[in-house]
Amino acid sequence: MIDVVGIGLDGVSGLTETVRKVVEEATILVGSNRHLDYFPNHLAKKIVLKDIQQTLIEVQEQLLNQEKIVILVSGDPLFFGLGRLLLEQFPSEILQFHPHLNSVQLAFNRIKVPWHDAQIVSVHGRALDELNQLLQKGVEKIAILTDSVNNPVAIAGFYLSLEITTQYNFWICENLESETEKITQFLAQDLVLKSDNDFAGLNIVILIRQENNHIHLNNLPLFGITDSNFLAFKDRPGLMTKREIRLIILGELSLQEKQIIWDIGAGTGSVSIEIARLCTSSQIYAIEKTAIGINLIEQNCQRFKVTNVNPIYGIAPNILENLPSPHRIFLGGSSGKLDTILSFCSQKLENKGIIVLALATLENIHQSLLWFNENNWQYKLLQVQISRSTTVGELTRFSPLNPVTIITAHQL
Repeated sequence: MIDVVGIGLDGVSGLTETVRKVVEEATILVGSNRHLDYFPNHLAKKIVLKDIQQTLIEVQEQLLNQEKIVILVSGDPLFFGLGRLLLEQFPSEILQFHPHLNSVQLAFNRIKVPWHDAQIVSVHGRALDELNQLLQKGVEKIAILTDSVNNPVAIAGFYLSLEITTQYNFWICENLESETEKITQFLAQDLVLKSDNDFAGLNIVILIRQENNHIHLNNLPLFGITDSNFLAFKDRPGLMTKREIRLIILGELSLQEKQIIWDIGAGTGSVSIEIARLCTSSQIYAIEKTAIGINLIEQNCQRFKVTNVNPIYGIAPNILENLPSPHRIFLGGSSGKLDTILSFCSQKLENKGIIVLALATLENIHQSLLWFNENNWQYKLLQVQISRSTTVGELTRFSPLNPVTIITAHQL
């Protein structure tokens, strides 16, 4: 048998009496220098775990000699640990696992937050792609297993570079269960100012989503508000017209003062609010089919102190019937009624009016062009493929946004 024993930074004192006896009876003791140092007077032959493959070969040889082998590992061997590799190398029948508390379990208990619904990701020697997906989804609780490159400071920089709407508190849990254990809390913008050397090498990062966040209106630009400043859908925080796309849409609309603008499929109201802040004498009608969307539009209007956005709850085109005729229309969502909406808008649009569409699928692009051609409209297309820079440790790479096709059209 090979006994795989999990051990924490509290050393031997953290082991049960049964597990201590297992270790005491070992004739071969395998582990890192740190783990072996917990047993300085042990009489077993000690094998330092450096090159994993070479060590496993030695373990295999010792098995043939009928030795009692104990392998010491951190925490739970089957939680991002050596246990998975051992199961690939040896028959499960000869392996016996004795887990200790794992780092994630300890960290959440230290910050006093239930963790049954947490998402766990390891960036130890790995890319940040999986973490990126969790952040884009706005997951409420994320535990991150770090390394020297993807350390707390680097993770904070990566998060900020994404410019996502979800705000997180960063908990850094260092040297858990040792005498030097330290638990600290940061906002990302404060954490990124720290040095890599400010934190112990043995750490875990816990992200807890903030339900309420505040902005400073004095720091806002005239237009091009950062995505993270908007309140967004909790379950789909990425469902928003991104800042770079909004800037192009604002230009394509050729906005002027004292206009009526329809924003159909307004979502969180990001486009409506940008227009409202630029054109304070215009009236913007933000049409949204979901109650939660209307609630977000209202909250964002209060947040940015705009009073010329009118949230309209309903489904286009029926809900548009009693609205004043628009000078500009932005169509960001059609709920499968693209032709019907375009036909209705063509009747209501003021002379020399403009319609701008932002489309993500080839089918909707094709359908729109067919309609414009059949109805003798003039149009132009912009295919927008934008990538934002994002940090990867000490390096920088580009992270692409979803491609969007913008169609700007008017009647001949």
